[in-house]
Amino acid sequence: MEQNYKIAIIGLGYVGLPLALSFGKHYTTIGYDINIDTVNHLNSKFNKESSILFTNNKNDISIANIYIVTVPTPVYDNNLPDLSFLESATKLIANYLSEGDIVIYESTVYPGVTEDVCVPILEKYSNLKYNTNFYCGYSPERINPGDNSKKLEDIIKVTSGSNDKSADIIDDLYNTIVLAGTYKASSIKVAEASKVVENIQRDVNIALMNELSMMFDKMDISLLEVIESAKTKWNFLDFKPGLVGGHCIGIDPYYLIYKSKESGYNPDLINTSRGINNYVPNFIVNKTKNILLNNNKVLNTCNILILGYSFKENCEDTRNTKVKDIVSGLELLDCRVDVYDPVIKINHNNSVLNPFKLSKKYDAFIVAVAHNEFLKYTLKDFNEISKENLVLLDIKGIYNFSTWTL
Repeated sequence: MEQNYKIAIIGLGYVGLPLALSFGKHYTTIGYDINIDTVNHLNSKFNKESSILFTNNKNDISIANIYIVTVPTPVYDNNLPDLSFLESATKLIANYLSEGDIVIYESTVYPGVTEDVCVPILEKYSNLKYNTNFYCGYSPERINPGDNSKKLEDIIKVTSGSNDKSADIIDDLYNTIVLAGTYKASSIKVAEASKVVENIQRDVNIALMNELSMMFDKMDISLLEVIESAKTKWNFLDFKPGLVGGHCIGIDPYYLIYKSKESGYNPDLINTSRGINNYVPNFIVNKTKNILLNNNKVLNTCNILILGYSFKENCEDTRNTKVKDIVSGLELLDCRVDVYDPVIKINHNNSVLNPFKLSKKYDAFIVAVAHNEFLKYTLKDFNEISKENLVLLDIKGIYNFSTWTL
């Protein structure tokens, strides 16, 4: 295949947009998204990028010979994989697929999705044959939302291809934009598996910390103090307890759980870790309830302020945020709940303006997300908007004056 690549990025979210901007510096690039508002915004913001066309016109991707799919891969309410976005994007590409084209998937999937789910769709709607007329690859995204210190070009990129030639082309292609370099996996399935394992490892380790936190809470021992002691050993893994939401750690394990069960093995540890991490919001609600009652508070008259609503610090993404479960749990206790998050752009029913600049008083505070802005708040700031004695539950452990820390 010649070096005159024309690249179409399908999906312009937190993964697709950085790819489009990076590839656009080297190749003709088309950024496609079904959301016209997204496309209009990007065209107005990046109109100086003459080599990039942001579009929602399907026909515009027909000039491409490299297609990169970066659409969401969520789960249904029953935690089974939802591949509908991936399948729709694949069908779209198939209608324009030509001899020699390469389709690369970056969306998180379970091992086998590229070749067992996507390739048959590509063959069916293109009338072309896999590894004869067109080729595929998989290169898992490693974008870390809210972390400006690790950008696309700074993170080693895992690549793979459906045969040796396509694997080399794909690896060379990503090497043009990733300064940190690439790692060529031995197969597409290995690359697919590596992505879910990255996040499952974190999920399992955080679940361990969450279980230890709930265990030590019964013993009146601070887990954070235990961690500080334990990490003086050189090989201690410094994971912290906390809420596990978002679209990676909180979702990806279900993809491998599904495939593992389909293959005949029930992954007990991964299942149990998911259950522990999903229980943490309920644990925090019960802890809040008990602390309020111990402070002689009447639950149905309590005003509670939650700091942070996004799924992680300094990130406006609220997908699968577990703060939502804390809000609903407290409301079931008839508490009145306000949420202040200076990072997210879209407000929800519980949102309030900066409470530290208002006169409303609160019976309790829950620090759910460690946004940088919250780090500057002092004991005086909380006392000024607190009713009577300060009740501060600090999930993230960012204050040394907290009533309780997870």
